[in-house]
Amino acid sequence: MADVISKSDRLAGKVAIVTGAGSRSEGVGNGKATAVLFARAGASVLLVDNEITHAEETRSIIESEGGVASSFQADVTSEDECKAMVDTAIERYGHLDILDNNVGISLRETVTEIGMDTWDHIMATNLKSVAMTSRFAIPRMIENGGGSIINISSIAGIVSVADPAYSASKAGVIGLTRAMAADHGRDGVRVNCIAPGLVYTPMVEYRLSDEHRARRKNASALGTEGTAWDVGWAAVFLASDESRWVSGVVLPVDAGLTIAARHSYPEWGV
Repeated sequence: MADVISKSDRLAGKVAIVTGAGSRSEGVGNGKATAVLFARAGASVLLVDNEITHAEETRSIIESEGGVASSFQADVTSEDECKAMVDTAIERYGHLDILDNNVGISLRETVTEIGMDTWDHIMATNLKSVAMTSRFAIPRMIENGGGSIINISSIAGIVSVADPAYSASKAGVIGLTRAMAADHGRDGVRVNCIAPGLVYTPMVEYRLSDEHRARRKNASALGTEGTAWDVGWAAVFLASDESRWVSGVVLPVDAGLTIAARHSYPEWGV
């Protein structure tokens, strides 16, 4: 968990949905950290994950700290389940203010290696899901006077990396973010994007040696290792009224990697 538990009222009275709110191991992924920080800031949080036990683990953390959260099992590649997710948030908490689209998967295969069914699955999970969750969330936000959508992309959507399907899907998230921000700004809905760098999370820890992990850390301008909490804090800002005049931006949370990389992609190990 975070070194310091910091509570505030930055999101007091707001209702948030976080997709991918669990972690695949005992570590802390981006969705889990974001959900915990949203709750600490005063939001009521619907924790969405395709593995309900993962969401329940996050819920237990939030409730142990006195926060408000509940779990919901959903496959965000299903249109019906995306609608049910939004409807459930309204039923349980009365309105919807924040949507954090955090689900993502990767598979390191070139375009000559990857099967098209796998390609389609990655695109559906990483990109189409963002459109579908937003499709149902935006009208409910408009009913409530507006809201904030935070889409989680990656630096892989900004710079060239050796993972074509993942990179293409994450670049698509950036384009979708900007289009939605333009379409729904006058509705009071802000849409922004976070592009995490080489954060150390359960998504990558299983495949990193100590040497590889050190090379990732040293690749950036700051030369420090990021965690899911760094991504979560950026999401808190974009969800809060502090960012009321911010929409359509892509915020790299990457220790300056995209402007001062010292190594090529094989050293990064996205």
